[in-house]
This record gives sequence, C-alpha cells and structure tokens, in this order.
Amino acid sequence: MARFVNFGFFLLATGSGLVAIPCAADEQGARPMLVSEANLPAGFPAPGAVGTVIVKTYPTHRLARATVGKDSDNAMFMKLFNHIKRNDIAMTSPVQMDGNRESMAFLYATPDLGAPGVDPKDPAVVVEDIPETTVVSVALRGSYSKATAEKGIKQLREWLDGHPEWKEAGPPRTLGYNIPFVPSFLKYSEVQIPITRPQR
Repeated sequence: MARFVNFGFFLLATGSGLVAIPCAADEQGARPMLVSEANLPAGFPAPGAVGTVIVKTYPTHRLARATVGKDSDNAMFMKLFNHIKRNDIAMTSPVQMDGNRESMAFLYATPDLGAPGVDPKDPAVVVEDIPETTVVSVALRGSYSKATAEKGIKQLREWLDGHPEWKEAGPPRTLGYNIPFVPSFLKYSEVQIPITRPQR
C-alpha cells in the first residue's frame, strides 16, 4: 500500500522552480502534506494539520468576490481570474468559497493593492475590505465538493458545542489551496466558521 509522507511545507511553483514554505503543525507535531501554487496573503496564518480543529485569526485583508447567479464554480473562477489579469494583481492561495458556494473570492497579497468597489469591466466582481476575523478551522483532504465542506462544518459545530466560550459569528467558508489539476485525494482545504466571544 502506498504511503504519503507529511513533508511539513508548501511546494510553491515559481519562475525559478519550487520553493518550500513551512506549514503549521498540530499538537503531536504532524504537518500537512500540501502542494500550493501561490503565496499566502501577507500576515495570513499557516495552514493547519489535517483533521485538527484550531482557532485562527486572519488580519484585515482585501479580496475580489464574484457572486453566483447561474454561474458555476468555473465561471466564477474565470471572472476572478480575468479581474486580477486586467488589474495586474498577483494570484495568491487559497481561493475562498463562501457559504453553500454562493460566492468565490480571490485574496489580494496585501490590503493596499487596488481599491474597493465594483469592477468597472465586470459588475459581477466586487473588491471588498475584510476586517480582522477569528475563525474555528479544520483542514481536510479530498475534493472541493459540498460533501467535503459539510463534513468539516459538522466537525466544527460539534467542537463549538463543547466550547461555549465561542459562538458562531457568520456563515461557513472553505479555503481551497489547489488548482483543479491536483488529484482529489491530494487536494487540501480548510473549512472555517467565523466566531466571537459571547457577550457577558
């Protein structure tokens, strides 16, 4: 039977080859085997270990969001790809998928790139500034399907049931780190729920 090693770093494809970037370890020191195609946005926390629920805080950041009408994931992806290409914005990883796939977002590398507002070339794309956000997060291996996301959401809500010091503060989201050509059994994602401390 084949075995996969937890290498503990990103393999980033760049013009000069592959670059290794450390990933976060769990309490036992295990790190996810992860292949990524782009850099994380500035200040973003490292990806977590597969199957381990953790609390993470994301800094203020800027993103471009495409909202679904009759569009598929591929159509939203292409709207966002064309947006960053038109505006000379570098691609980052991960790609964010919100709720039940109602929208998809590309994250800007830094919050000072571009400007918020509707893309004048495509009104389906809106650039937004997102305030600092705390989430409960679990990393998963497998396809970027609704079934995979629901598995993660179930695990997170079970964790929240046992941690009354936190409460849900927004809809779930999925962070996908891989392009479609990565085989499903190697794909890595994080499913997250925004959280806050209950008012006393």
